[in-house]
Amino acid sequence: MASTTPSPGVSRRSEIPAFEVMKITDEVARRRLAGHDVVSLCAGEPSARPAPGTLKPAGYTGPLGTMPLREAIAGHYANWYGVDVDPGEVAVTTGSSGAFQLVFLAAFDPGDAVALASPGYPAYRNILAALGVRVIEIPTGPETRYQPTPELLEAAVSEHGALAGLIIASPANPTGTMLNRADLAALVDWCAAHGTRIVSDEIYHGIAFPEPGDPDPRGVSVRELTRDAVVINSFSKYWGMTGWRLGWALLPEDLIAPVEALASNFALSPPAPAQELALTAFTPETYAERDAIVADFARARALILDAAPALGWGEAAPSDGAFYYYSELGPQLDVYGTSTAYARALLEHADVAIVPGVDFDPVAGDRAVRLSYAAGAPAVEEALNRILRFQAER
Repeated sequence: MASTTPSPGVSRRSEIPAFEVMKITDEVARRRLAGHDVVSLCAGEPSARPAPGTLKPAGYTGPLGTMPLREAIAGHYANWYGVDVDPGEVAVTTGSSGAFQLVFLAAFDPGDAVALASPGYPAYRNILAALGVRVIEIPTGPETRYQPTPELLEAAVSEHGALAGLIIASPANPTGTMLNRADLAALVDWCAAHGTRIVSDEIYHGIAFPEPGDPDPRGVSVRELTRDAVVINSFSKYWGMTGWRLGWALLPEDLIAPVEALASNFALSPPAPAQELALTAFTPETYAERDAIVADFARARALILDAAPALGWGEAAPSDGAFYYYSELGPQLDVYGTSTAYARALLEHADVAIVPGVDFDPVAGDRAVRLSYAAGAPAVEEALNRILRFQAER
């Protein structure tokens, strides 16, 4: 006899899409266990920093991290950007993901409208949606280098009303495009005039491929232009500490106490062993080590750009920084219909993993793919050879 006990159900807040990249990463692991030689250009995961031989016994730290690490992060901003950051404004978090959750909770109420560029990192959209925030996606393309502009923000306000927030990313995921100083200043000025809070994702700073003589070779931090914006960063990308789950936020004064209260309840403290390792991130030796890895990203990027004519795909975003190549598939859509079908066939028949664009753009993303060259030049070269053979044989 069937039970008449009602199901407890699940919350509507959890009705968000899974992150496709992580699903593909699981599939790559399954294929490798089955004996397939898979080349993955899927996850944005650079080569990892080695852990020290012995980590000290670890207990709780303060909810915003240890003061020595907060001071070291503040020193990093003086070193790279020439800006003064009070260590009390630094919140160390459980990855940049933890920083986004805390900042979004502290800064925005349910029903607030927050704008972000599309294509863009899906977790922005999904975390905001889970918190009941109205997500205003701004379609972008080559005419704005896949970045928002004041004109696009004006159009968004005309259609949706006032914006409580704007999420920007430079370098951006999945496009790799960057905002130069003038374009970033224009967004800062627009937001100041409209009472819109900026949250700047700078997780890929330090991974850039500037032209000779570029005055901002590592990227421009919004903190150079205003103290009112939130800056979010992480040890995952430039420093290669993805699994240690450690990030940070630079907070304007009005958000420090709210974020600390939320952090003390949500996570109690960031992971102490990761904070100990992160203290070694800001030495001259570590900067040199990581810059050498960025140089390998540059070689991998050059391989893709050189192969682009042979790939014969469609319009691609300028790959200014990060380690991503985002391109429409062009004629391959005539064969496969969608980028999802193309990526599935590529993995099945050529053992190359790439990401369809639906994660990053729910409207037009199934016409595009993202290649990550974080795996380095040898992996990218092998993957490109396989892709070209795959396309020639189909």
